[in-house]
Formats: sequence, structure tokens, C-alpha cells
Amino acid sequence: MNITDLTVHELQEKLKNKELTITEITQAYVDRINEKEKDVEAFVTILTDEALAQAKDVQAKVESGEIKGELAGIPIGIKDNLCTKGIRTTCSSRMLEDFVAPYNATIVEKVNNENMINLGKLNMDEFAMGSSTETSYFKKTKNPWNLNKVPGGSSGGSAAAVAANLVPWALGSDTGGSIRQPASLCGVVGLKPTYGLVSRFGLVAFASSLDQIGPITKDVTDSAILLNLIAGHDERDTTSVNKEKEDYTEALKNDVKGMKIAVPKEFFGEGINEEVKETLQKAIEKYKELGAEVEEFSLDIAKYSLATYYIIACAEASSNLGRFDGIRYGYRTPEYSNLKELYKKSRSEGFGEEVKRRIILGTYVLSSGYYDAYYKKAQQVRTLVMNEFQKAFEKYDVILTPTSPTVAFDIGSKS
Repeated sequence: MNITDLTVHELQEKLKNKELTITEITQAYVDRINEKEKDVEAFVTILTDEALAQAKDVQAKVESGEIKGELAGIPIGIKDNLCTKGIRTTCSSRMLEDFVAPYNATIVEKVNNENMINLGKLNMDEFAMGSSTETSYFKKTKNPWNLNKVPGGSSGGSAAAVAANLVPWALGSDTGGSIRQPASLCGVVGLKPTYGLVSRFGLVAFASSLDQIGPITKDVTDSAILLNLIAGHDERDTTSVNKEKEDYTEALKNDVKGMKIAVPKEFFGEGINEEVKETLQKAIEKYKELGAEVEEFSLDIAKYSLATYYIIACAEASSNLGRFDGIRYGYRTPEYSNLKELYKKSRSEGFGEEVKRRIILGTYVLSSGYYDAYYKKAQQVRTLVMNEFQKAFEKYDVILTPTSPTVAFDIGSKS
């Protein structure tokens, strides 16, 4: 039995039946990281020594009955834009290269309260801006299935680590596909929860009205288990929704008979890779075979969503990243002769090209005379897009679309 091949619910079963110990599981992942990380390069900060010490401690407390949680001793990887007290949180940027968070994100607190084992902080596109993990200041993460391909992004380190069995599951963040796309490119399960379902407190902001933390796992059962843990109201996050807790594992069933599945025809047009189209077609046939009703429909408004996303995301990024100026937060240039030069050089040297592009675009759309024409209009269009989706969900249970129009592409081919 290869321990690192197991899903989390299988690890839980083995711990319950005393077939494995927490220390054995952690050691297996540490060995796997030591063997494979040099090829995959999924981590920014590796915490294997700390993980082994913690595993020993948790094992002793479980044996003495001091700890009883079902997730105690389960290892996890955390995307490097989630604040971890006493551990570097870099957002894969030179700007935050030496930043050690003085507090934990709410989600990290939840993980710690369960006595889970943090194996390390995972690589990402700088400040979560990108879709290939090539914009990281530190390294380019590789797709474990083919080391010449990208793992997707911005949560590429999280998806690659799960696919390469370096962690059994991981936390990522998604603004415009940053969990879903790398999960797809790496062949694992990624979920962007509904906005407001998971607290954003302690997540370094990219675009505040879009960012959401979510799970990357080996299967759907693990995804439901991790969502159960991270979902919930948090008074420290004003956008957090106060609703009754649900058990998402209750939705896990094999029967899709009578379920209404909608396929938007606009998502199957120009630009979609044949391989992706074929795979999706197979899934559609499978659902029909299992008794689901599949129907094509038009979601015409979707064509405006990309432009809307870029205006909103860049505008909010420009505002959120204003604090990283070499004075309040972040990297400070060693050589400057006046205040203006300090700001200019610190931001020029601290941010990478992709981040600068988005800040410039965002500042432009927020500037005097353009705010109404761009940002305000994009907010209005977002409402129209949302209304169309809500209308579709009144009639259908599921909208089935490709996650990404292409499969994983070669490193360097699109940068």
C-alpha cells in the first residue's frame, strides 16, 4: 500500500481502524516531498521538520484521548496567500518575500483547531494574478503529469501538490478560475464555493468582491469534507454570509436520475480544444445513460463576462495593492534620494510584470472620467450576468461547461 495514493477519507478509515498512525502518514508525505518536490516545485516554504514534530505530538494526544477530532493528524498544504502566524506568507512576490504574518487567516485557524498537519505553503502566480503559476517570483511549478507543461494557476502549487501526492489535499483561492482551472489541468477536484460561504479574513486580497477560498482534493468526497470544515460565518469578514451550517457530504450520491443538466451552447464554440470538447461529450452521454435529462440552452450574456471580470478584478487589485509601497508594507528599495523615488523604485522592483499590468489597467478604469464608463458599467453587467445564471438555475439543477477551453500548455508558450 502506498500511503500517499490514498484519499483523505481512506486515510481517516485507516486511522480509525488503527491500520496506520499519524506519524506514519506524515512520514510518508515527507518522504514523497523529499523525493518529488525538486521536479514539481510546488512549495514556496516547506515545513517537513515542523510537520514531523507536530505529528508526534498529535499522535500522543490522540492515544491519550486528549484529541478526538476526525481530521486530527491529516496533512494539508496551504496556498501562500493565506496568512499563517509565524510562517512566511509571500503571495509568491518579491514584495512580500520576507513577510511573516502576525496572525492566522480564519481558515488556517480552523485547520489548526482540528490538529491537522501543515506540510507547507504552496506556490502560486504572484498575488494570484495569472493562470499558469509562471508569474511567481520564486519558481515555476510544473505539471506532475508532464513536467514540460504548466499546472495552471493561480493555485498551481496547490493543484500540482495534490496531483503529485505531495499533500492529500490543499487550500487554494479562486478569483476568476484560480482553483478550477489548475484542478482541471492537473486532473484533480477543485471547488470555488459561493462567494461569502467561506471567510476571507486573512486571505491577502486581489479582487475583494471576487476572491474566495476553496478546496483542491483527489475526489469529490474529500472536497465535501474540506468544505464542511471551512464553510461558515465569520464576524471578522463583513462579506461572510450568516447561514445555517450544512453537511455537504449528504449531497454525495450516485443517483442522477431525473436531474436536469443544462449545456450552454456558447461555451462550445470557437476557441475550445477538440480534446476538451470530446471529453465533455463523453460526460454528457454518461449522464444521459445514468438517467439525467441533458438540454442545450443559450447563455448569451456570458460573452460579456470576461471583459467584466478584467475591469472589476484589475480595478480592485489596483486599490488593494496600493498599500504595498515600501513604507506601510512590503519590499523597500535600498537606494532612493527622495520620497517619490522611494515609492516608484519599491513598487517597480517589488512587483512583477503581470501585477504591474493589472495595477495600471485598474488605475486607468478607476481614474476620473473613466470610472462611470468602465468600473460602474462592469458592475451593472455583472448583475445582468448573475441574473441570467439565476434564471437558468430556476429551471436546471446543474450547468455543465468546460472548466478550461484547453488542456495544459507548454511552459513558456503563452507568457
